[in-house]
Amino acid sequence: MRTKTTKKLAAAALLATAALTLTACGSGDDNKKPVADVSTETDSGKAATVLDKPFEKPDLVLTDTHGKKYDLREETKGKPTLIYFGYTHCPDVCPLTMNNIAVAKKALPKADQDKLKVVFVTTDPKRDTSAELGKWLKGVDADFTGLTGDFSTIQAGARQLGISIEPSKKDKNGKIVSMHGTQVIAFSPKNDAGYVLYGESATADDYTKDLPKLLKGQTP
Repeated sequence: MRTKTTKKLAAAALLATAALTLTACGSGDDNKKPVADVSTETDSGKAATVLDKPFEKPDLVLTDTHGKKYDLREETKGKPTLIYFGYTHCPDVCPLTMNNIAVAKKALPKADQDKLKVVFVTTDPKRDTSAELGKWLKGVDADFTGLTGDFSTIQAGARQLGISIEPSKKDKNGKIVSMHGTQVIAFSPKNDAGYVLYGESATADDYTKDLPKLLKGQTP
């Protein structure tokens, strides 16, 4: 298991290293693991990475699971928001990440559950239609928002958060995989800035511990 650290990183540093953190979900290819780490603090036992310079929320207008236009900034304005880029055919990291968040959300009081916005943006829009996203998310948390649309638009939105994604393609076994960064970005309800980042090693317990603070725009 990876050591969990809290790191204070500038957004620019994350952008520079984004290409190093692509993951092919379920590919089992160790060559896709990061070749470098950016770390500025010793182990604190925390899963959160607190950013020196928060990310601006992407100006993304996509399609939700009901086939309706969804303006990310407008729909999540002033609300505690978690954003993740992944795809429904992913056999490991994506469902694990979303289920961890779902478990943590259920531990919140009902009023706080209603405040939290969790947005799953597909990196595989050719297969992840609105209907497919809706069906998949229903098995995780029906209140989570699923978004699909033009790949280039999704890719540009992810890039604004230092997350690299590539068009889906067949691996050496003929299986279609999506290469994408696995970061979860938390946005503050106070100023809509993305100030906290989680990697794929974050657990349900980590989110359970941190969500009450994230809901208030506090640093975990």
